[in-house]
Amino acid sequence: MTLFLQITQTVIDTVANNTLTDPAVIAKAEPLNMLTLIMKGGWIMIPLIILSMLTVYFAVERFLVIRRASRIDQHFMSNIRDYLLNGKMEPAVMLCRNTNTPIARLLGKGIKRIGKPIKEVESAVESEGRLEIYKLDRNMNYLAIIAAIAPMMGFVGTISGVIKIFYTISVEKVISIDGIAGGLYEKMITSAAGLLIGIFAYICFNLLNNMIDRVSYMLEANAVDFIDLIQEPTA
Repeated sequence: MTLFLQITQTVIDTVANNTLTDPAVIAKAEPLNMLTLIMKGGWIMIPLIILSMLTVYFAVERFLVIRRASRIDQHFMSNIRDYLLNGKMEPAVMLCRNTNTPIARLLGKGIKRIGKPIKEVESAVESEGRLEIYKLDRNMNYLAIIAAIAPMMGFVGTISGVIKIFYTISVEKVISIDGIAGGLYEKMITSAAGLLIGIFAYICFNLLNNMIDRVSYMLEANAVDFIDLIQEPTA
């Protein structure tokens, strides 16, 4: 590590004393853009780009699914309540079947068991609730995996860049900015890319988990209301 710091300091001194004061070098400097940075990051940028695309895909896909699951039609809930209070089980079941939401599926499972012991009804509703939460959790583990491995992939790029620097020095037998610039680019770009992808995946994972928690609470609240409702006539 000390040797690497000495090399880095030598590069900085060289750039400060020579490169930045040479108009010819300044004239040749290429403008940096995103594509140029990605290309300078080396081969490790390929898996990092794939990880970034997967992160966006899973985050958007889960967001749309969870947001759709969190919507409640108040007319649906009031209609279900009216049907149950009036003993109209078949229309209630049909309404649940034709409504594609987790709450409709949960209530439909419970309505089909009305008339059986209350414990059996509660068990059916709880099982359906767990199944709906499992559906929302699907693919969330991929975001967690990406959040963990993206920084590691960036670190692999860091090691690759350092190896390239020392290899160049061993071949050229001299420390020069041209000789080690490629390794430094690869080291810094891959480290930054891996961290950014990991941070983005981690943020998406936690925000989506919070959304799932709210849906879970909503399902539990409606399940409790449903159990209370079907017990009202016998109270």
